[in-house]
Amino acid sequence: MRAAAEPSPMPLASFYLRASSLAPAGRLGEVLLREDVPTSIPNAQAWRIAYISSDLRDRPTINTAIVVAPRGDMPAEGRPIISWGHGTTGTAQGCGPSQVADPARNLNQYVLPDGDSWTDYGIPALDTFIARGHVVVATDYQGLGGGGDHQYSVAVTNARDTVDAVRSAGAMGFAGNSRSAIIYGWSQGGGAAIAAASMRDYLNKRGTAFDGIDLRGVVALAPQDVAAMLPRVQLDDADAARIIQGIGLSFSDNIFNFAHFTMTLWATVASTPGLQMSDIFTDLGARELDHLLRRKCMHVLSDTMSFVYGANYRTLLRAAPVNGAAWVQALLAGSVPPVRPVAPVAIYFGSAAVTVPPAMGAAYRGQMCAMGGNVARTQLLGAQSHFTTPGASQAMYLEWVADRLAGRPAANGCSD
Repeated sequence: MRAAAEPSPMPLASFYLRASSLAPAGRLGEVLLREDVPTSIPNAQAWRIAYISSDLRDRPTINTAIVVAPRGDMPAEGRPIISWGHGTTGTAQGCGPSQVADPARNLNQYVLPDGDSWTDYGIPALDTFIARGHVVVATDYQGLGGGGDHQYSVAVTNARDTVDAVRSAGAMGFAGNSRSAIIYGWSQGGGAAIAAASMRDYLNKRGTAFDGIDLRGVVALAPQDVAAMLPRVQLDDADAARIIQGIGLSFSDNIFNFAHFTMTLWATVASTPGLQMSDIFTDLGARELDHLLRRKCMHVLSDTMSFVYGANYRTLLRAAPVNGAAWVQALLAGSVPPVRPVAPVAIYFGSAAVTVPPAMGAAYRGQMCAMGGNVARTQLLGAQSHFTTPGASQAMYLEWVADRLAGRPAANGCSD
């Protein structure tokens, strides 16, 4: 495992410098720092916050987030809390979506014609949720503004961040008497959402800043689940190394996918003692990638890797990985828990230009349905890509969320 992270080599605004210097001492969901944030969403008010969460191994962490709440009097029944898990933005401290100039707005995607930033930021359907009287919280995840190394694609850690984000909004008093919550996410955040659905014990923890979360449903847009690519059986190092090597080769078809692969392995080292980047990469590759991953957010990272390595990026990989069994077990431990979801799950995905293989969602649904879960999986019409999935699915999941919050039972998503 790496030594404790040094101060961020990226420049950070004062809020995040203060957040990353905080000790994570307190209750899960406890808000340690807050500042007002302007928002153009009608009838809304917003804040940046730093709050306490914990990672895969129960180590306390500091997370940053955006909270957006309706103005006006609190209804007698309180307000539901909607928790958003964002997609891939990178692994460096400056990659948290709350750090952009106007974070409390509807989702703004860098790749689409109306995108106005180098990254995806904002919150899907935020204006609708606020108009419906809901509170919305969007975590950055640990390591993206609150110090420490970001555990990218470690779904259990990312899921805890979304759950404790609910607690933080509730602890600020924005839910009133309500304990109802929805968790929704895209890509990396989709994996966090489905992981949260299988974390009954964590959801039911007592002594937090906001006990008694009533998770009514989970929406996952093109979710990733690393466990779908791995066998849940004991493997020797040789067999496990071949599996890790196969995953590496499958994600080495282009520099964009290779960047995701390197981030996943770097983050797994952060989550698991005993692993090293040099198990998978050459010594030179491990050093150079660590340098880049601490300084570059996702799309800049991919461009830099392309500029520096060109078509030779595969030479950063060792000819044969070592410590394979430990790597497979670490990837499984951080993936979606093999436990029946506590609430209905709705998955939406496209079939064109996919970044997360749809087979991951199919494998997850099959596993959870066999356990008695309720997991609906909807393929979006037309040539919907990974990047158009949030917009193309919005009308459908808004209706689905409204039904769950109204107490209407979800149709059996495992019937076909």
